[in-house]
Amino acid sequence: MKDADAVRNLKKIIENEDRSDLMLVISAMGKTTNGIEKTLKEFRDNDGHLPISALKDLMEYHEKIMLDLFDGNSEHPVFEAVTNLFLDLYLNLQETGYDYDYQYDQTISFGEMLSTTIISAFLNENGVKNQLLDARDYIITDHTFRAAIVDFDESRLRIEKLQQEHDGTMYIVQGFIGSSTKPVVTTTLGREGSDYTGAIFANLLDAKELSVWKDVDGVRNADPKRFPTTVKIPHLSYSEATELTFYGASVLHPKTTKPLQNKNIPLKVRCFLNASLEPTIVDGSDEFINYVPSFIVKDNQMLVTIRPRDYSFMNEQNLGILFAMLNELNIHANMIQTSALDLSICIDENEKKLQQLIASLEQSFIIRYNIGLQLFTIRHYQPGIENEFIKGKKVYVEQRSRSTLQLVIS
Repeated sequence: MKDADAVRNLKKIIENEDRSDLMLVISAMGKTTNGIEKTLKEFRDNDGHLPISALKDLMEYHEKIMLDLFDGNSEHPVFEAVTNLFLDLYLNLQETGYDYDYQYDQTISFGEMLSTTIISAFLNENGVKNQLLDARDYIITDHTFRAAIVDFDESRLRIEKLQQEHDGTMYIVQGFIGSSTKPVVTTTLGREGSDYTGAIFANLLDAKELSVWKDVDGVRNADPKRFPTTVKIPHLSYSEATELTFYGASVLHPKTTKPLQNKNIPLKVRCFLNASLEPTIVDGSDEFINYVPSFIVKDNQMLVTIRPRDYSFMNEQNLGILFAMLNELNIHANMIQTSALDLSICIDENEKKLQQLIASLEQSFIIRYNIGLQLFTIRHYQPGIENEFIKGKKVYVEQRSRSTLQLVIS
């Protein structure tokens, strides 16, 4: 949803659907999430002492879309609603005394609130009746900010009540966001988490299917922005889709497939720019699928190597200590390799978490690290297929399994 034409295209697509049992899960518009992240950094760098004009670009971007959608009528009630959201966002941006991850969730969530407010109003104005929901009333999580863990039992109770009250009106809800309890505060499910939100609702509503709309024609075996030649994958099993997203394939959120697999709900990855194209289907089938090699690149990686100071073996006791600390600091390992003396992990670059890890372990462990790396993964690799990509680059770690090759490279 990057502009007014995209919103109109959405209307065109759903006009051909049975809307009596349809729920739309909508992300922030365009690069709004990036814009709020940038603005949050500016506010924190200035201790919250910036005027509301610091939000000028974001405000003008959304106002331009609204003026286009509502024929220049700035008196439409949606303009006041959006203005109030920006005022609330401004107040949250000023609260820089809080932990970054907490403040991040309280501010970044406004992107989805803005987009759904505008789109719901436009559709209602143009004959597509809908009811706008607040995802935070239904997706209940713990307090792990920026990567909240969903409480499926509590969420189920709330969504079942929503289902009982449904009168056939199409629902619109925000992706990516939820809320915790005791206290009630906004949380987020991780970047690109709207797909996961859709899967949660699909699971708890026993949906017929989940369609995820992208600007590509389905799942491809590589990012077309990185590789000159890519191949569409028409059919994936749940397990293969999970593997691809775990390694960093950006077309879906890594947690999307599991709630669908639990209820055997098919997932269709469809092209938003051309709805007539055949989707990639993800379902429970696993037999007779002949997969082509898939290439996945994760940028901004750190390789952290940890060794006991007493040069004891990297045994189960030491591994237990290290994995417990990774869990406590909410550090996700994209690749793990052990030797007799070392544990090497490849993780997303995060200076704050790295320093926390060092502070927690440095008395008992020696820690070395490299930054600015890439993690290159090939699923269903064939010998030598990686040579062209890694030509001229330094390989720090190489790891092979029966079907996957991973390389940490500079």
